Amino acid sequence: MQISPATPVFRSFDEAKARAFYIDYLGFRWDGDHRFYDGAPVYAFLSRGPLNLHLSEHHGDCTPGSTIMVNVSDVQAILNDLRSRNHPNMNPDLEELPWGVQITVTDPFGNRIRFLQSDTHTFKNT
Repeated sequence: MQISPATPVFRSFDEAKARAFYIDYLGFRWDGDHRFYDGAPVYAFLSRGPLNLHLSEHHGDCTPGSTIMVNVSDVQAILNDLRSRNHPNMNPDLEELPWGVQITVTDPFGNRIRFLQSDTHTFKNT
């Protein structure tokens, strides 16, 4: 049996703000979107490298204020990239934790992405 990586779905409320944050600031690609009819809420498909993310304006699809953890090999490179793009409402920094180093960004809808660099992705119960 093979299990593929999950694709998180974040709630969004404004396509223009979503594009500004995810495309212009985070460097995602807007791969496409779907509307059931003109003026309907958008369901969007985004990616950055191997990371896929969906955004939904549909009520009931997901809960605003969710968090995903994204494992990265070089969190400093992610931070440098974000700082080069300069977002007026974001100033992420490195956070040292017992399980690795991470940065957290929060989208305009309260959803958080944590980019984590860890020596191991397997954690033991203590």
